[in-house]
Amino acid sequence: MFSRYKKSAPVAKADQEAPKAASDKTPQPAGAQSIRRPGGTHLVPAHPGVTDKERKRKERMAELKVELHKRLLDNLNLSALEHATESDLKQEIASISAEALEELSVVLNKDERAALHQELYDEVMGLGPLEPLLKDDSVNDILVNGPQQIFIERSGKLELTDITFKDERHLLRIIDKIVSAVGRRVDESNPYCDARLADGSRFNCMVPPIAVDGSLVSIRKFKKDKLGVDDLVRFGAFTEEMAAYLQAAVATRLNVIVSGGTGSGKTTTLNALSSFIDNSERILTIEDTAELQLQQTHVGRMESRPANVEGKGAVSQRDCLRNALRMRPDRIIVGETRGEEVIDMLQAMNTGHDGSMTTIHANSARDSISRLENMVSMAGIEMPIKAIRSQIASAVNLIVQASRLQDGSRRMTSITEITGMEGDVISMQEIFRYERLGLAPDGKIVGRFTATGVRSHYSDRFRQWGYDLPASIYDPIAAE
Repeated sequence: MFSRYKKSAPVAKADQEAPKAASDKTPQPAGAQSIRRPGGTHLVPAHPGVTDKERKRKERMAELKVELHKRLLDNLNLSALEHATESDLKQEIASISAEALEELSVVLNKDERAALHQELYDEVMGLGPLEPLLKDDSVNDILVNGPQQIFIERSGKLELTDITFKDERHLLRIIDKIVSAVGRRVDESNPYCDARLADGSRFNCMVPPIAVDGSLVSIRKFKKDKLGVDDLVRFGAFTEEMAAYLQAAVATRLNVIVSGGTGSGKTTTLNALSSFIDNSERILTIEDTAELQLQQTHVGRMESRPANVEGKGAVSQRDCLRNALRMRPDRIIVGETRGEEVIDMLQAMNTGHDGSMTTIHANSARDSISRLENMVSMAGIEMPIKAIRSQIASAVNLIVQASRLQDGSRRMTSITEITGMEGDVISMQEIFRYERLGLAPDGKIVGRFTATGVRSHYSDRFRQWGYDLPASIYDPIAAE
């Protein structure tokens, strides 16, 4: 699949200076130094400042929408909504709002009416002001800090939108609509909740009094079209040489951990790596919120469940993992390891379930090993540190480090093999890395992927399985 190897694109000079702004004529004191960060950007609203007239119009439309929403609830047959078609419902909303506008002596033009009817439809059937953001495929995350401040992440960068809720009660109503759909509730006694939206997006909220300045909502949107390995190579997340190596690693059933921070692309990377799994294998996935999109024929998906309002009925990832071991899996994929399930995960990797994969929150390969050690210790298992490290070293073969850089780009910054134990220390060797060379004038990070020159510890295994990678893959000079 990756028979050809492209040379890295020429890298811009890191020391290239940004041109001086022609309008910057402020005199500088002698010896003064600029403290402006090169390529620095300020967070600006996605839709900058509105005029006083526009603000008043927006407030008037918000009040009008609240009044019309009340009338809709009074007039619509709510029990029949789930059977009504979208066109029928929109027609009924248009009819009711037309009567109300005439009664209130409010005149709107055609565009304003169409926008109002769509917003009313979103209030009745969707998630109100959040609905347009959920439909926007370019938005990755939606972050709500109280009713008047909604941020989005687009292309790795945060933007402040001009979308707002009317007030805290409006925001709480939308939150309650989401959590009640999955049999949960949020209030002062239970002020936070994790849930999954109908489209698979991951939802988290926290409400007052814990959220001091208004309810906090985070939505990680579900990607309908998952990114494949070829897509990630094209986007510059890693190179074809790295992809060829990873294909050999996954196909020959090495146990892989994908490490990285929040929003670094761990799940996307795990999805891409899973494409190298043979279609004949039985795969079981275990997640807190089902996000993985595996394309193989034989996949069993499990999702943990929190306790109900009575504090009963919880099913943890560890419960799912223990049961998965009795279901004859060829591979087990855990969406994220962050607790006591690490014990069962390591045992599974050590007892015949080669090729298992999981993700972990850590900043480097060495940090991820420390995280595993800490999780084992916190699980209440009394084991000497050398025994814990020995268990990890024999279970984990490969650590793939994913990172989100300061310019919003996501890169696979390191691929590291675990080769065994040297005394009391786990021995590791890095095969590929991403080298940062500097900043371009536009704030983009300048860097390159390179091999370290170290031959893979698993080269013989690759060759025995029919993956005879050329020696040039590991040559840093050949990669330039």
